[in-house]
Amino acid sequence: MEGNLGAISVPLWIVAVASALQTLILIGVLMGALRAYRQVSEKLAEVQARQIDPLRGQVERILVDVQAIASRLNTQTERVDHAISGTIDRVDETTERVKHSVRDKVAQATGVVMGLRAIIMSLLGNGSRADASAEAAGRL
Repeated sequence: MEGNLGAISVPLWIVAVASALQTLILIGVLMGALRAYRQVSEKLAEVQARQIDPLRGQVERILVDVQAIASRLNTQTERVDHAISGTIDRVDETTERVKHSVRDKVAQATGVVMGLRAIIMSLLGNGSRADASAEAAGRL
C-alpha cells in the first residue's frame, strides 16, 4: 500500500503545480486586463476633455440660441395672427356696413322709381287707382 501511495503522490504534485501555474497565469491576465482598462479609461477621459466637452459647450450655446429664436418666432407668429384676426374682423364689419348701406340706397331708389311709376300711371290714366296700388304692392 505504501508503494501505491508513492505512485499516486507524483501525479498529485503535478496537478497541484499545474493548478498553481494556472492560478498565476489567471492573476497575470487579470492584472493585464486591469492595466488595459485603466489605459482605456484614461484615453477616454482625454478624448472627452479634448473633444467632447468643447463640442458639448458649443451644442449647449446653439440650443440656447435656437430656443431664443423659437421664442421670438412664436411671439411674432402670435402678433401676426392677432393682426390678421383684427383685419378680418374689420373687413367683416365694413362689409356688413356697406351691404346695409347699399341695401338702404337700393330700397330708396326702388321706392322713388315705384313712386314715379305710380305718378306716371296715374297721369296717363291706365287703370284705376286701386289697380295701380295693388300692382305696386305686388312688386315690392
